[in-house]
Amino acid sequence: MAKQTRHDLILKLVAEHGYISNEDLASRCQVTPQTIRRDLNELSDNQKLSRHHGGAATNTSVANAAYSDRRVMQHEQKQRIAVAIAETVPNFSSLFINIGTTTEEIAKALLNHTGLQIITNNLNVANILSNKEDFDVLIAGGTVRKDGGVVGQGTEDFINQFKVDYGILGISGIDEDGALLDYDYREVRVSQAILKNSRQVLLAADHTKFGRNATIRLGNIIDASQVFTDQSPPLPIKQQLKENKVTLHIC
Repeated sequence: MAKQTRHDLILKLVAEHGYISNEDLASRCQVTPQTIRRDLNELSDNQKLSRHHGGAATNTSVANAAYSDRRVMQHEQKQRIAVAIAETVPNFSSLFINIGTTTEEIAKALLNHTGLQIITNNLNVANILSNKEDFDVLIAGGTVRKDGGVVGQGTEDFINQFKVDYGILGISGIDEDGALLDYDYREVRVSQAILKNSRQVLLAADHTKFGRNATIRLGNIIDASQVFTDQSPPLPIKQQLKENKVTLHIC
């Protein structure tokens, strides 16, 4: 199969599935995984798709990938970030944890802690943490999304009743000017309430979130106290963090 024909097929398959693995693409295109990786690097460099560890996803600013796909994207990197954040949080702390597959990995990494109080709008996080007898887990009320996120005015009002030690935030995209971006206005309003009511904000973002577009602005990366990622971010972002004394962790 000629390269251009293969690239057209790859883009068609990614558009149909939202996310597709390297192995699946190699099988469908009848080439080696090494060839697919080269193809994806080229298509990603031309901003035609988003390259992820193990596969590729659509490059769109108006809709997030499906939850089932997001769970496998950058999974190892998310686990490393989760371990680093868990090491930062002391026992007997109070926490907000928002929606996202990265924050769900963080919830798993917190299970060895003692005496945490967790307030969350993520049903998956609540389910992970609620079996720990010495944890106090509070779930915000509101409209439940298919991915287990809880959103709405009631959710925001609930969050605003608290002031906690740490707000743990995941994010969908970070623009080149440091803007934190997401897809659901209702989710953003809840995350903004978490930002406002946390003494320290721990932002979890794997390297694919830098330069990823979404339409709704949550805040700016300098609103975080500490940023946890798996690769060094773009230089302008690093400079912003340094100038504003935001601690950067490369996990």
